[in-house]
Amino acid sequence: MKPGRLLHLCVQALSSCEGRCLRLAAALCLGFAMAATGAAQPHVVVIPLTGAIGPARADFFTRSLAQAQQDKAELVVLQMDTPGGLDVSMRQIIQAILASPVPVASFIAPGGARAASAGTYILYASHIAAMAPGTNLGAATPVQIGMGGEQPSSPVKAPNDDKSAKSASGGETQTTTMERKQVNDAAAYIRGLAQLRGRNQQWAEHAVREAVSLSANEALAQRVIDLTARDLPDLLHQLDGRKVTTNAGTRVLHTAGAMVVTIEPSWRDRFLAAVTDPSVALILMMIGMYGLFFEFSSPGYVLPGLAGAICLLVGLYALQMLPINYTGLALVLLGLGCLLAEAFLPTFGTLGVGGIVAFSIGALMLIDTDVPGLGIPPSLVAAMAAVTGLFVFAVSGMVLRSRRRPVVSGSEHLAHQIGELLDDLPGGQAEGWALVQGERWRVRSAAPLPRGSRVQVLGRDGLVLTVAPLKEP
Repeated sequence: MKPGRLLHLCVQALSSCEGRCLRLAAALCLGFAMAATGAAQPHVVVIPLTGAIGPARADFFTRSLAQAQQDKAELVVLQMDTPGGLDVSMRQIIQAILASPVPVASFIAPGGARAASAGTYILYASHIAAMAPGTNLGAATPVQIGMGGEQPSSPVKAPNDDKSAKSASGGETQTTTMERKQVNDAAAYIRGLAQLRGRNQQWAEHAVREAVSLSANEALAQRVIDLTARDLPDLLHQLDGRKVTTNAGTRVLHTAGAMVVTIEPSWRDRFLAAVTDPSVALILMMIGMYGLFFEFSSPGYVLPGLAGAICLLVGLYALQMLPINYTGLALVLLGLGCLLAEAFLPTFGTLGVGGIVAFSIGALMLIDTDVPGLGIPPSLVAAMAAVTGLFVFAVSGMVLRSRRRPVVSGSEHLAHQIGELLDDLPGGQAEGWALVQGERWRVRSAAPLPRGSRVQVLGRDGLVLTVAPLKEP
């Protein structure tokens, strides 16, 4: 029976019942009918994907897609605006899309958004590809991986080309071979996605090999995308009644008038996205070093050391989720170790300078990729090195000045102080009282001294001072 008919019968039963039990039964029937009516309304889940694609955003998407599948959503709209991202994270998202029984529509929006590099692969893998006016996609060439930043790409040559790409020993250089492997693998991958979804294979390969891009209208004309839409309501209106083949079979979309549910990142997702930013991770490690440095140089405060340890561990956790260069990480840790050792060893800045140099070089080498949005700006490294240098030299300067100050307490402070005898001292091991620095002390002298004599402290034995007659100038 249709939900509307069931609801109508329940309303009639509720109005005609006179007994309390019958009214209760009719009310329950009405509730079930309303639930059935609500369940019949389709809903569309929107998952935003903005910024560089890393482990945190890939995890957010896969969990959100699983939730949409569990809730039996009619359609999942992946709204993208990304410069690209890590290959591992991109493949994690694509694998989730290919295995999804719920259709996924990648929508590059709003106007001015882009889906470059990894975003292009994700769009090709989606069941439906759409773009808003004023957006673009493409530039899917895999970036150079390595310590030294972006390297000039070598063209892919045929076997009968000249030997200019050969090394002096007659073999291909390792860089050229690695570039070819990366480009060929990426081209085959996106070509397979294009074959699966029936999209333009030639342009997909050009986007990988030549880093070309397209606007929304050009992408539609070249069969790279399925449609263009002004906004999300326009997209849902155009998709209503469209047949889509998913991992679970072919289904017809009913998106006109569907309820739209947007899944926003939780605090956990926002936290992971923030700390897995390489710049934030590096700053957290530096804050951790500052806290430990302060705690070790001035023990007892506890809070700086605790906060520093937490920041350092969170920074290391973020780095283990990123593609790092282990030589750079070793240099960063060596620099932090030197800066901490500066708090214990009297090097007066030598270890501090060495630590700053090691940290700066390691920070520039730390992230082993040139993916946009996942690098560490050299300006940030320079600023952190300058701040750290000022911090270390300020602390070292305070330590040096404190060591040059005269002693104002303890046994060393009592030496050579002037006092006045309050008793007669017969000499030898006999003891008497004297007033030294406003305090009464037990004293003894090798020579006999009368009461009221001015004496000079030579040393201390427990609570007894050894004195001698003061030699007047």
